[in-house]
Amino acid sequence: MSYIVAPPAVASLPVVGGAQRFPVRRIFCVGRNYADHAREMGVPADRQQPMFFSKPADAVVSDGVDVPYPSATQELHHEVEMVVALGAGGRDLTPEQASGLVWGYGVGLDLTRRDLQAEAKARSHPWDAAKGFDHSAPVSALCPASAVEPGPETVISLWVNDELRQQSRLDDMIFNVPELLSHLSKLFELRAGDLLFTGTPAGVGPLQRGDSFHAELQGIARLDGRIV
Repeated sequence: MSYIVAPPAVASLPVVGGAQRFPVRRIFCVGRNYADHAREMGVPADRQQPMFFSKPADAVVSDGVDVPYPSATQELHHEVEMVVALGAGGRDLTPEQASGLVWGYGVGLDLTRRDLQAEAKARSHPWDAAKGFDHSAPVSALCPASAVEPGPETVISLWVNDELRQQSRLDDMIFNVPELLSHLSKLFELRAGDLLFTGTPAGVGPLQRGDSFHAELQGIARLDGRIV
């Protein structure tokens, strides 16, 4: 097949313990999935329906590459999150069916231009420019679910310049992974290669040029990087 311009490269993530890479199809994210984070954002925790948004696949940053400070903001914020990688897809799934889609796990940052998000909220505008910008999704190498499975007591943490900024257990999530995937499958047909950022605990805050960050999903994934 001949294209008018060269097709874009496939975004991908490394896999722990192997040379193969995981191709990224779509990046879905969920907002306000930890009650303490919802409170710090000034909104009530809601178990009726998860709030989803997305980032482009090529927003992924991997392999320890430096993250450039984005344009058009003075308020770049970190949000550490468990990332779920799908090895199969489906639509209109039950939570039990959805749990079988998971191929692996990682840890990532949902980087946010908070000032643009606040302005969009005030005007009842969409958040795309605040969430879906270039390099807005640093993600660790993925660990296959066949090797390790996070439990409710698994801890997710973020340090910035060696200062602990965010930390919580996964059982503090309002919706667990099968529930999130079930709800998401009723809005989109999920497919292999999709990523889901599962929400962030309290403690979101600013990142500056020169800051280093270290994120961990306890015993499963680690992510190190720098804002430049």
